[in-house]
Amino acid sequence: MSVVASLIAPIAGLLDKWIPDADVKQKIAHELATMSERHAQELAVAQIKLNTEEAKGNWFQSSWRPATGWVCVLGFGVNFLISPLAAGFGIDIPQADTGTMMPVLMGMLGLAGGRTYERVKGVGK
Repeated sequence: MSVVASLIAPIAGLLDKWIPDADVKQKIAHELATMSERHAQELAVAQIKLNTEEAKGNWFQSSWRPATGWVCVLGFGVNFLISPLAAGFGIDIPQADTGTMMPVLMGMLGLAGGRTYERVKGVGK
């Protein structure tokens, strides 16, 4: 219960003592009764606007996952395609450390697979 909601009943009780006009009294009582709900709605709208702005992000926030994926793909491409082909021509190309790339790539693929499963089952939005 918010502070505003807890103050409504005592203030509405004072209206009988100070305001003789019944129409004005009912109008003020209605305004007091809906004040808490309006405040809660305004807070919800402000939170939705904030969430929308945060979801937009910027280029760096929205691009780090694809960039990480491409770095892993390029590392695997060098290790398993370019380096063996170049070795056939006598060119030695150093290989990337797959021990570091593999957990990152498998984690990204696992999360993407889990998210796809959620969407197919209708759990995720």
